[in-house]
Amino acid sequence: MTVSCLTAIVLTLNEERHLPDCLASLRLVSDDIVVLDSGSTDRTFDIAESSGARVCLRTFDGYASQRNAALDLVCDAEWVLFLDADERLTEAGAREIHRHLSTGPDTAAFWLPRRNLFCGRALRGGGWWPDEQARLFRYGRVRYDESRQVHEIAVVDGPSVRLHEPITHLNYDSRREFVAKQRHYTDIRVHEARAGGSIPRRRAFGSAPIRELHRRLIVHRGYRDGATGLFLATVLALEEFRTVWLTRRERTS
Repeated sequence: MTVSCLTAIVLTLNEERHLPDCLASLRLVSDDIVVLDSGSTDRTFDIAESSGARVCLRTFDGYASQRNAALDLVCDAEWVLFLDADERLTEAGAREIHRHLSTGPDTAAFWLPRRNLFCGRALRGGGWWPDEQARLFRYGRVRYDESRQVHEIAVVDGPSVRLHEPITHLNYDSRREFVAKQRHYTDIRVHEARAGGSIPRRRAFGSAPIRELHRRLIVHRGYRDGATGLFLATVLALEEFRTVWLTRRERTS
């Protein structure tokens, strides 16, 4: 049974591999699905259109901006659910959403835990679990902060509730893919720092990566994932060093 008052949104770019299963899982909660594509060159557009989704095109200029643009495409919905193409709702998660959408008018958003899979293995620590994401909103009560385009932040107008059933995230298929994606995120962060005029202090060369390594391995218990947890934490720590280096190089050259 779907929820007539809910619109589901998926942002895409060359997602022909992941999109069919994502859309199938969304059909558990909604018949109104919007796919906002940023210029796919594979079969993403055709897959979305043939599934019955409303498909729109927009040039990508940032994750937060793209999500805000998608919100502007919603029509006559009380609730909005965001899912990435490589994420899936479970049947248990769909049932939980059904139960909670009858909540009172004061609830503005729901946080969903996310189970991240790395090379097919579910991660247990390092900030990858429970990795709660604000994804289900009462329409008109959320916008995304466009000053932060990486790991975008939802600004919610009102109280939130945390759900228990996780969405499944097919996060990375290989170590190479993970490293490449983190380097891409670093480049965006450097651009944002440069635009904001902030220059890290010299001591951040040492403190930033050490802090990130400690946070991932100890605070968030990345050690629970063994060698994989150590690898992920190390890459993220090195990207903290790279962020400081690139930002200082651009600002002091």
